[in-house]
Amino acid sequence: MSEILIQINGYLDYLFYYGPLFVYAVIFVACFVENLFPPFPGDSFIVAAGGLIAVGHLDPVWSMLAVVSGGLGSVMLVFAIGRRYGRDYFIRKNYRFFSAADIKIVEVRFARYGGLLLIVSRFVVGMRVILAVAAGIGAYPTLRMIFYTFMSYVLFASLLMYLGFKLVENFEQIEYYFTTYNYIGWPIVVAIIVLYLFRRNRKTRKGNR
Repeated sequence: MSEILIQINGYLDYLFYYGPLFVYAVIFVACFVENLFPPFPGDSFIVAAGGLIAVGHLDPVWSMLAVVSGGLGSVMLVFAIGRRYGRDYFIRKNYRFFSAADIKIVEVRFARYGGLLLIVSRFVVGMRVILAVAAGIGAYPTLRMIFYTFMSYVLFASLLMYLGFKLVENFEQIEYYFTTYNYIGWPIVVAIIVLYLFRRNRKTRKGNR
């Protein structure tokens, strides 16, 4: 984690030679790409931006705008793809692990808990893309999707920028918390997916008896 942040910080610092606009553009692209290729370290760019704000190299408002617009843009792209092609496709195919009945369940769950799920989605590693696809397939209202995703990004980006700001003073401690968050987050996501597939498989077997 420390090496990644140092490299990203150095890279962004180098871009100041061409002007701060290039730095904001890179942050925007990084936050956009991370939702299309989840292993991409987009969060590290947000932390680095917070550190550069602390030393007076970046403006907090423009930094937040770059982060939120980049992340929101790619989330809405994934949502639009799921909405445009996903629902009819999965209903028509009626797969065993994601059947037409499952889509109905997704629609009901999002109608009831969609706002809460989307607000916390940015805080759970790997969940924002999954929920964006599910929201699209479940035909969740577009304006609500934009609003709750926007709120999630503002809250999460504020937290990471604050960590980056404090990172200047407490590098080792912040690095420990950030690394722990990533180590805990991914196993939880994987466990949830495995549990879901296991329960679906067991339910299907009972239905075939």
